[in-house]
Amino acid sequence: MRKPIRAALLAPLLLLALSGCSAAVALQPADDATDPDCARVVVALPDTVGGLDARETDAQGTGAWGDPAYVLLRCGVPSPPPTSAECVRLDGIDWIRNSDKDPNFVFTTYGRTPAVEVIIDSDGDPDVDNDGVSGFEALSDLSSAVGLIPQTNKCISPEDAG
Repeated sequence: MRKPIRAALLAPLLLLALSGCSAAVALQPADDATDPDCARVVVALPDTVGGLDARETDAQGTGAWGDPAYVLLRCGVPSPPPTSAECVRLDGIDWIRNSDKDPNFVFTTYGRTPAVEVIIDSDGDPDVDNDGVSGFEALSDLSSAVGLIPQTNKCISPEDAG
């Protein structure tokens, strides 16, 4: 009778050892992370972003890549209002760049509700040519998933605004 009890007690430890040392990335879910569009985005997230492997996260509507996590995604953040901040259009997605978090790159989709926020560690992965993660490469890798949220508005240039 002792062998089955010992095996039952050791089984969880063995599973923990086999699951690897990387714990889930702790993230705070956005207010609208439960939006069905966020679920579609998360299901479609790529296995790699900027050459970094996907990580498990502990919050709904989120994604992370790299170990440690150099690229973080949160779906369900508030949609930004019209702004004069820098807007980058990449693969059909408009992104507003927030420079308040420099040297990290923070991009939020514009014209999509719910909005998606992507934070890219500017130091990047030291194993990727020591140049770090390319912000544009990361956004491009995420564009197919983020594009599942319908676009309702778009960035315009100052010339277009008149």
